[in-house]
Amino acid sequence: MIQTLYIARHVRVGPWSQAFEVAGLLGTVNSSTRPCNLSGFSCRGQEADCDILFSISQPTSIALGVPIYVDHWISECADILRADFPEIDADGWSNLWYPPSTGENIAQITERMATFLSRFIPEVEATLSPEKHERILLVTHAAPVIALVRNLLGETESRVKPGCCSITEFQRNPNSDSLNWSPRRVGDCGHVSGDTREWGFEDYY
Repeated sequence: MIQTLYIARHVRVGPWSQAFEVAGLLGTVNSSTRPCNLSGFSCRGQEADCDILFSISQPTSIALGVPIYVDHWISECADILRADFPEIDADGWSNLWYPPSTGENIAQITERMATFLSRFIPEVEATLSPEKHERILLVTHAAPVIALVRNLLGETESRVKPGCCSITEFQRNPNSDSLNWSPRRVGDCGHVSGDTREWGFEDYY
């Protein structure tokens, strides 16, 4: 059973050192609570776009000694980058979800992340061994981070503004009758130096 969900926003273009700050933070977490795999998703199919996702995933993967799993709807991009990111396990995970190519509004991306979670969690628990799925780090863009957090909080209108390389952590409440996930931290950038460029839906929509 998944016990902990970590969610990270991608690294900011330019100061790649911020990615190593994420790896350093998670590397200090007790081995019984640190992520045991990384799942990268919500890339828009361009190499540069995937680069900012995997540039945070690679140093974290190396620091923790855990694999990177990528949804197959970004497999074209992942194939391009496999020479640079050998930590990607292209055979260990199958595609779950294809994002629309025409764009989304807030309600649509919030609904898509709700559907993703409803499929992702049971699929992970059925596919991967417990030592590979009890604690998962999801790495993605700001909009999916916000939508994921809103769904996990059960508050679809909550204000969330994740910065680059921010860490969000949710702990599962298996015996709860209402909220299934409890937030331990949301959009935490305390480990990141420099400008994190916080972003929220109100900055665009």
